[in-house]
Amino acid sequence: MEIVVVGRHTEVPERFRRHVEDKLSKVAQLAPRAQRVDVEVTHEKNPRLSEICERVELTVRGKGPVIRAEAMADDPYAALDIAMTKLMERLRRARDRRKDHRGAPLTPVEVRAAEAEEVVEAEPDAGVTVTEDGAVEKMLGDSPIVIREKLHTAQPMTLDDALYEMEMVGHDFFLFVDAETSLPSVAYRRRGWSYGVIRLDSPVSVSAQAV
Repeated sequence: MEIVVVGRHTEVPERFRRHVEDKLSKVAQLAPRAQRVDVEVTHEKNPRLSEICERVELTVRGKGPVIRAEAMADDPYAALDIAMTKLMERLRRARDRRKDHRGAPLTPVEVRAAEAEEVVEAEPDAGVTVTEDGAVEKMLGDSPIVIREKLHTAQPMTLDDALYEMEMVGHDFFLFVDAETSLPSVAYRRRGWSYGVIRLDSPVSVSAQAV
C-alpha cells in the first residue's frame, strides 16, 4: 500500500512522515484492498486559529469507495491521531457493509467505486493551480477568494447509498443523481442522525448521466 504525504503551506519533517507511515500500517487490517493513502498536512498561518492551525486529511483509495477523514489541532501529531480515529471507524463500517452485502449484487455506488478514477487536467493558466488530487484552484477575478473545483465521475444511486458515501468521506453534504427520479439531489446532515435532501426539478438526461 502506497502512502503519499504532501504539505500545503508547510514543510513536512521526515520524522512526521515516518510517524504517519507507522500509524497508517493499521489501515491494511481493515482495508486489504486499499492501494494508496493520501495524507495532506496543512498549516493555517492566521494567529487567531492557533488552536486549530494544523490540519491533517487522510484519503484511502483502492477497489472500493473512497474513504476520507480529517481533523484539526494545535500540532500535526494531535491532528493525525484524531483523523486516524475517524478513519478507522469509517473503515470498520465499510468492512461491515461489505460483509452484509457479500453475495448480493453490487450497488451503483460499488460499481462506480470499482471504476478507475479520472484525473482532470487543467490547461496551464495564470492563477490556476492543479492539486495532487486533481482539483483545480483558481482566484475569483481580482479578489483574494480562491475557488476549488473538482470533477467527479457519477452514476445514479439511491438515497441510502448517497448517505453512506457522505459518511465515508466525512462531509456534511453529498451531491448525487437520484436513481429513482433522475433528479440532481443533495443530501445533507442536520442535527444528530437527522438528514435532509434538496432536489432540483430538472431530471438529468440519460446521455448526461453517462458522461
